[in-house]
Amino acid sequence: MRRGNGRYRPTPTRAVRIAMAAAVLAATGALTVTFVSGGGNGTADAATNLAQFAPIENVRPNVPNPKPAFGAATGRFTVDCGTNGNGKFSPDNPVAQPGVKNGAEHVHDFVGNLAITADSSDADLAASGTTCKNGDRSSYFWPVVRIDRTVRSGDRVAQALARTQPMIVCPSVRDRLPAVPLRVRDTVDRRLAELDRLHAQAGRRMAASRGRVDAALNTQVLDALRTRRAVLIRSISSALRSAGAARPPGLVSLVDCDVSYDGMHASMHGPSHAASATAGPVANPRLRCPTVRGRLPGVPAPAVAEVNRNLDELDRQISEATERIATSRGQGGPNFVDNAIVGPLKAKRIAVLDRIGITIGRHTTRPQGLEALAACTLDQATGNPQPTTPGNAPSPTASALPEPQGPDFELPGNTGGIVRPAQVLIEYRGNPVSKVVPMPRFLRALTGDAKPTSRGPANARPSWTCSGFADRLADKYPICPVGSQVQRVHDFPGCWDGRNIDSENHRSHVAFADPATGACPQGFRAIPQLRITISYDIPRDVQEKGQYALDSFPEENHNPFSDHDDFINVNSTRTMKHIVTCINKGRNCS
Repeated sequence: MRRGNGRYRPTPTRAVRIAMAAAVLAATGALTVTFVSGGGNGTADAATNLAQFAPIENVRPNVPNPKPAFGAATGRFTVDCGTNGNGKFSPDNPVAQPGVKNGAEHVHDFVGNLAITADSSDADLAASGTTCKNGDRSSYFWPVVRIDRTVRSGDRVAQALARTQPMIVCPSVRDRLPAVPLRVRDTVDRRLAELDRLHAQAGRRMAASRGRVDAALNTQVLDALRTRRAVLIRSISSALRSAGAARPPGLVSLVDCDVSYDGMHASMHGPSHAASATAGPVANPRLRCPTVRGRLPGVPAPAVAEVNRNLDELDRQISEATERIATSRGQGGPNFVDNAIVGPLKAKRIAVLDRIGITIGRHTTRPQGLEALAACTLDQATGNPQPTTPGNAPSPTASALPEPQGPDFELPGNTGGIVRPAQVLIEYRGNPVSKVVPMPRFLRALTGDAKPTSRGPANARPSWTCSGFADRLADKYPICPVGSQVQRVHDFPGCWDGRNIDSENHRSHVAFADPATGACPQGFRAIPQLRITISYDIPRDVQEKGQYALDSFPEENHNPFSDHDDFINVNSTRTMKHIVTCINKGRNCS
């Protein structure tokens, strides 16, 4: 049965399945299961089976279409960024988990910006190449869809959860700082140590939910941790400014932490994934370079500006190499990347590290051992974490997951062939109440929620439909009529607070307009509202058998309600003004 807002109520069959899942956990010796509202059916049982699929004809129209008022912005600007023809697949999560390698635990399609990784700075993004035909360097990315004709086992997922200790994962502030002036080095180090202590303390609290998903506890722990991290990170910024250093950009993006169920992957590392690990290369081999920012001593004040220029140069070198890897896929044989990209990168890094040492040495003792940080490595398709060496010792946030492997770029639990989109439509749309103002450059935005089970469904949004059914969105995988494409429609917030490009939770600086009227909340301004529509040609029999699904975090187990999309605006100021003018004048432009 369907509610008026398009969400399904649990059926008796669904309730029986929940009871069976609880019984499985009990049989494996797990702690009591806490079921939370996580899927479109209002339960945490996110197992992908036929209960997660619904004919689109059974979904009632539920998409509001407010009537434009006088002074509305009714135009539309479209951007063609392709369908990820370069094959830039990555498990990084640059908006929600900056600085955390493999943070998504699933694979994303990336279109637009070619250089972006979890570590990219705004300057790196601005200098990147792009797949967009109009030069838009923005980054648009979403989890891939796969077809897997094998039967997915909800029992195996439940058993894996029963053996898993949830962990807290936080972005590293230490590795994202600029050069720290010598006179505030001790102050900054104390704040960093306190961040580490809070991280460890929050991790210990997660022991209470071993073997189960408890969204209430997760929210409680993460909210408290976010509040205290925000204070410490602001204190670090203040200390740097007090010493005459430039305010480090983007630190607010490092405030939020997350709960990780990485341990589930080990238990779900089945034969299909092991076989694919030897069947092909790692997806878009990714560079791992030792951090330099976190290894520098306090820098004498006269050397700070020059050291920061060199640190930025190191970042740019990595971004340029990342872009070359993305655009040269399949070229030059098996050793091309090592010989043409990784080797020259080491030489460039040696030169910059030497300059950093000389600059500091003019004013105090020259730091020793920086040259050991020059060599970068490529992720290998071995299924094992990188070995620990002095140059790449894992941080407290490092993931133990393997890289995406094999011809299908699989991770444990996310298996099957990736379905390439037949079409990706990127639109910037107007507002039915007022004119729109330009988005600020480097604005970050999220839509949907990748973790409605473990963090609660408040931010999750129905996104699934079929071509020809634009008036309805479902939180289940749709079964489409013959000749109709499976579609995902991702609407981003269309209102901005007028000040910030990100916020402590990555959400509060933007807001959705009122669905009935289109008006922005008080204190927010209408901006070009981004909509991304992704269309797939998925065989009808695959739909009917429930054999296609979304890549997801392990605890979501392909929950269709965990669909999400991420965006960083890297349109030039000129292009954004063109977009705004087009929309405000009621035109259709591209």
